[in-house]
Amino acid sequence: MSSNNSTRETRMSRNADHQPSPQRPHHGWRLFRRILFIIVAIGVFAIVAGAGLFFFYAQSAPKITQSALSSDASTRVYDANGNVISRLGAQNRTYVKSKNIPDTLKAAVVSTEDRRFYQNNGVDPIRILGAAFANVSGSSLGMQGGSTLTQQLVKLSVFSTAASDRTLKRKAQEAWLALQVDHKYSKDQILEYYINKVYMGNGVYGMQTAAQYYYGTSLKNLSLPQLALLAGMPQSPTNYDPTTYPATAKKRRDLVLAAMAKNKVITTTQAQEAESVSIKNGLSSIHQTTASTSAKTTKVIDAYLKQVYAELKSKGYNTTTGGLKVYTNLNMDAQQKLYNIANTSAYIAYPSDKFQIGSTIVNPNNGKVVAMIGGRKTGNVTFGLNRAVQTGRSSASTAKPLMDYGPAIEYLNYPTYEPVKDTAFTYPGTDKKLYDWDKQYQGTITMRKALYESRNIPAIRTLQNVGISKATTFLKGLGMTFDKTLTLQNGIGLYISTEQEAAAYAAFANGGTYYKPYLVSKVVTQDGKAHNYSATGKRAMSAATAFMLTDMMKDVMTNENGSGRSAAISGLYQAGKTGTDSYPDDYADKVPDGATMDSWFTGYTKSYAVSVWTGYDKQFQTGHYVSEAETKIAQEIYKYEMSYLAQNAPNTDWTKPSTVTETTQNNNKEYYITGHAGTVADTTSTSQYGSTNTTSSSAYSSNSQVTTSSSSSRVSSSTTESSTSKESSSTEQTPGGNGNDDTTNSSSTTTSSASSTTQTPDSNSNS
Repeated sequence: MSSNNSTRETRMSRNADHQPSPQRPHHGWRLFRRILFIIVAIGVFAIVAGAGLFFFYAQSAPKITQSALSSDASTRVYDANGNVISRLGAQNRTYVKSKNIPDTLKAAVVSTEDRRFYQNNGVDPIRILGAAFANVSGSSLGMQGGSTLTQQLVKLSVFSTAASDRTLKRKAQEAWLALQVDHKYSKDQILEYYINKVYMGNGVYGMQTAAQYYYGTSLKNLSLPQLALLAGMPQSPTNYDPTTYPATAKKRRDLVLAAMAKNKVITTTQAQEAESVSIKNGLSSIHQTTASTSAKTTKVIDAYLKQVYAELKSKGYNTTTGGLKVYTNLNMDAQQKLYNIANTSAYIAYPSDKFQIGSTIVNPNNGKVVAMIGGRKTGNVTFGLNRAVQTGRSSASTAKPLMDYGPAIEYLNYPTYEPVKDTAFTYPGTDKKLYDWDKQYQGTITMRKALYESRNIPAIRTLQNVGISKATTFLKGLGMTFDKTLTLQNGIGLYISTEQEAAAYAAFANGGTYYKPYLVSKVVTQDGKAHNYSATGKRAMSAATAFMLTDMMKDVMTNENGSGRSAAISGLYQAGKTGTDSYPDDYADKVPDGATMDSWFTGYTKSYAVSVWTGYDKQFQTGHYVSEAETKIAQEIYKYEMSYLAQNAPNTDWTKPSTVTETTQNNNKEYYITGHAGTVADTTSTSQYGSTNTTSSSAYSSNSQVTTSSSSSRVSSSTTESSTSKESSSTEQTPGGNGNDDTTNSSSTTTSSASSTTQTPDSNSNS
């Protein structure tokens, strides 16, 4: 009995030894508590750190004033002297006080932009979480974002809307200022500011002005569906324009109505009835606006302003809601003068109001575009075709210094008296013949004579010797790139704009440095941050090349046989080049002899480079040709404008660089690159084209160049020039000639940018 009891006690003791102690926690529970503690600690740290960072950013937040909240968010544009020349949107705003804003519109805006507007304190954490969930689930109907209406007002009032400025710091400052605004102003005041500030499309700011613009009446006279449309427009005013995109506008309006019904400010029945109303109901065909910037001033700067906005857009700025201050390089006096020359009869007798011009003026020393005009007699059209930057018209012979003679001096060391041949020429591999403007041949002449008389054949022969590759490289240095490989024909016509050409010729003017042309010098965003812009000069050619080209192009205006005599300005040191583009053979019989499609003149001093294009938009329409006499108009525009510009600029001549040597040829002053006084023997047989045409001297394919002495080349040059000049004297242009310098009358001359043989510049060419 005792033995059995002893056994039971032993078993109980063993079982007791194997049972866990109730005081010892399980290992898994300890691990869970530790992880939970770490998570809570991290969370607390994140909250503290986040709060610290928030208040750190808040300390540097910009000040916000009632003036900033109530002012429009328009873009102000200034000229070079700091005078306001345009206020995009400011001229189209009628401010409306809260008491005159319909309650229906207020309800529509709140339902659309911030349903908890009357409950939040300017920042709504619940809204932020709800927006995040709605965006993930797709249940927001596109109506609610994370920012409250007050935050949106702050953003429109003091911050830049550029994508690059959407930072954590900016969002923290925006939230901080929204809290301040909500504390300082009533909800009705905040709504008033918002309704008057938002952009409504077509240069219109504020919903009161939008009511006048779209419906021709005040807000108080609009119906529920009309007010709902206006309330929904600020999210994307261009896409929700009921006159242009009625389908998307209706969809947006109906979403607003649905949001209003969901927010119980209207009934479902009211929403459905409003949705059935046509989106075009009540729309006005005549848009009413007010104007604080005179229409006259707007017309004068139209093309320049359009290019300013294009430049701003390329830099990422939003000109409609950015509240920007834009400082430009515009010389308003020069702009007004150019406008007057183009649009009045006080200077030039234009053949018709349809005769058009495009012109750009550039400062050669920094690339600043100081004036630009994109057309004449354009009526009420604003921001229409800017012919100053169009690249669909041939630059004709103004291309010769850029693609032919400039590269010849730069790469082949041509002197200004280089012998070049003006003899019968057929484009290699074709049966297309090239002619000069007078359809005569002068034999061997100097490069200088070929340039100032603007003879085509010597120019193309020179381009042959240079080679397309090197010529293209030279053009690239002057800011011109092209989609496709250029051809010989481009040597007498590039598809470039007056802006590009003025900037390229500016490099000749300043000694060989290219500056990319630009209009905007500084942008100040709503937060007060200033962004400065300038062009960095890049060496495009040697100082010797720039000087020798300039010296030859002086003769274009001063030589008795120069093609640009009509651009001559007495006593002014200047240089330039003419250009006229003829009609192709299959159309030439439909226009008078000597008629052209395009006429150019690009010239410069040390202070300004001015490029002018003239012609008709529809050059193949009956009567839309530039007569032989009218080719002088481009030169005359240049002359009047440059004469005005020169009044307040120094008149100094170019100084010969040390790398250039002066010599005398045929009693004329000539120049050569020091060490390269002679010329190179004809190497046509080794030309890259394998042509049998006789060319001027070439060094393109030959490494063993034969150099004649300076004296022998002078004799040859002067003798041939003298004899050929006498032979063709009756066909050369007389003083004050028409400038009809490169009309080839050949089917080989292309007439549009769509031609398969002539290449157009790519997107980097400011088209």
